[in-house]
Amino acid sequence: MKKQDDEFLQEDLDDEKTVEFIKSYLPQDLKDRFTDDQLYYFLDLIYEYYEKSGVLDAEPDKDGCVEIDLDKIVDFIIKEAKKDGIGDFSHDEILFVVQGESDFAETLEG
Repeated sequence: MKKQDDEFLQEDLDDEKTVEFIKSYLPQDLKDRFTDDQLYYFLDLIYEYYEKSGVLDAEPDKDGCVEIDLDKIVDFIIKEAKKDGIGDFSHDEILFVVQGESDFAETLEG
């Protein structure tokens, strides 16, 4: 297998772990609100937002942190999901997904 194939497999595995974490992170009343496909879609949009917004290129502060505005990510996902016909979601619903992804990313860094 080529190195690039290994990287794609690792990314798929990471996405799978992230989606499982988000599902466990969601409050009980939202657990049935999203399908796995929707959560993968949201995850793709989160990554797309990071790439387009320049967050990935931002300089960390003295503590090594980069400020990320979760509300802007939520607004981006809501707009794209509506545009793509995925569904209409409230700010609070998507905020749980974005916070779940963010918390999972922190577990990988820590």
